[in-house]
Parts: sequence; C-alpha cells; structure tokens
Amino acid sequence: MDEDQLRNILPHAFNGIDLPFLGPKSSGKVREIYDQGDRLILVTTDRLSAFDRILGLVPYKGQVLNQLSAFWFERTLDIVGNHFVSAPDPNVTVGRKCRPLPVEVVVRGFISGVTSTALWYRYSQGERTIYGIDFPDGLSKNDALPEPIITPTTKARDGGHDERITSAEVVAQGLVDPETWTQVQAAAVALFRRGQEIARQGGLILVDTKYEFGLSEDGEVLLIDEVHTPDSSRYWIAESYAARHAAGDEPENFDKEFIRLYYAAHGYRGEGDPFPLPAELAIQAAERYIRTYEMITGKAFEAGEYPVDERVSRNLKGMIDE
Repeated sequence: MDEDQLRNILPHAFNGIDLPFLGPKSSGKVREIYDQGDRLILVTTDRLSAFDRILGLVPYKGQVLNQLSAFWFERTLDIVGNHFVSAPDPNVTVGRKCRPLPVEVVVRGFISGVTSTALWYRYSQGERTIYGIDFPDGLSKNDALPEPIITPTTKARDGGHDERITSAEVVAQGLVDPETWTQVQAAAVALFRRGQEIARQGGLILVDTKYEFGLSEDGEVLLIDEVHTPDSSRYWIAESYAARHAAGDEPENFDKEFIRLYYAAHGYRGEGDPFPLPAELAIQAAERYIRTYEMITGKAFEAGEYPVDERVSRNLKGMIDE
C-alpha cells in the first residue's frame, strides 16, 4: 500500500463505533468492548495512544493489531491457552470472558531505556539489583540480557499510571496466588522466546513486550488482550543491530517508539493535552504497522474495506443472526 492510498484513507480512519444491537459498550484507549455473557466482542480502532493519551488516528492500525494478535494466538497455543475464539471481521475479536489478573507482565530481553524507571537508566546510576533482579557488572546500553527477565507492573485504574513492582511483591501483596504466578511467569518467558524466534525469521528483534493474563471460570490461565504487536512490544531491525550497537549508536526501532520520540522532541512528554498527530506522522506509522505485520507473518497485508464502522456492523450483525 503506497503513501497516496494511505493519505486518501486518513480522513476515514476508524475512531470507534456504537453497536446498539450488542448492548452497552465500554471503551479503552484502543478498543471498544461489548460484554456478551461468556464472550467479549473486542473491536479494535485506529486510535493511537502514547503517554497515556490518545494522539490521533492511524489508518489500518486496528486491523493490524487485531490480525497480528490472531496470528500470535494461533502460534503460541501450545505454550498457554488464550481467549481467542474467532475474528468475524478484520478489526474484531470474539474472546472468552475471563477474570483478568491485576498485573501486567513485562518481559525484557535487553537492557535499554532512558526514563527514570528504565533498566538501563537505573543500571547506569550504579544499581545492580533492579526490580528485585541482580544484574552483573560490565553491561552496556542495549546489550542482550543473559536471560529474559520479568518486571511486572500493577494495572492502572481511573486514568492513572502503571506502578512497577517485583515478582515477590506480586505474591506478597496477594495480587496473584503463588501457584498461578509461577505458571504465568513460565508462560511469559516461553511466549517471549517464541516471539523472538519468529520475529527474527522476519528480520526483527523482539526487545521487550507486555502480556496480560486472565483466569477462566474453571481457573485456567489464559493469555488475553493482544500479543507481540507494535503497540505492546518494542522491535529493532535485526540486520543493523550488531553494527550500530558496536558503534555506540541506537538500534533502528520498528514500532511506535518513533512517535514518542517525535513528541518528546517537540516538547510534549505527557503533561497536559497533546498536540494532534500530524498527518505525515500518521501515514509513516501506518506504513510501519503494515510492514511489521508483513515481516512477522510472512504474508502480504490485505487491506480491509473502509469505512470500517459499516463493515464491522454488517459482519457482526451477520454473526449474531447465525
């Protein structure tokens, strides 16, 4: 898909939908959620968030997130069960309803980052025990870690920020019982290794990622939400990583990090209302999301019909009628 096509689609990017025949909805930053009893219908929009704010709309972003997650759900089912039931539309997932665990599981394969909570920042300040994990001397920024590590966060409520905690605190605070947390950690590391393996085949390095888990009615641990998308993960270009790292240069990122960097360079770091996402940046983001999908899946992206809301409504009515 070329730049002109994306520019023409941009005014029609998918900002959300009301489907009265499905009942009341709840809205997250990116998804509209309809509760159907034992199932949830999740409609993924083109909204782009960063700094815990909605910055604007990126054409086809919702479709990429939905279809890329479906790809990963299928390819990780041997590791842990998941909530995925079906995708009746390119922007829609029907998932099993479960009780989400109140912890986001962040898995990191590299020591990186410049914010005050980032691994590299704290390591560079002399800390060697970070988030309850011991790190050896001699590491450099953007080094691969000897083994993937888990740095969990509590889930923010009412627009707040996620709070980082240690794995020991997850259990000590009663957020997750010890047996379940052991199972979740093992699944998360295995998922990350699988993600790195498949991403590398497509020319990408999976740097770090966020997983969410839930419990089914019978207590089964399920992977939920989204998996290894450019929203939930950081990717670097594999081909240039070694040379750039050896030269002391930053890796080439291939996710939405470039948008955060653009906003930060223009003076916005999350305080107050953000300026609207510039059209050129939205188009660049669309190209990057689509290319990420193609590199990971090995398939050409097949653009869904716009306007999205008409298509989604039609397909979900058809599903309900069946």
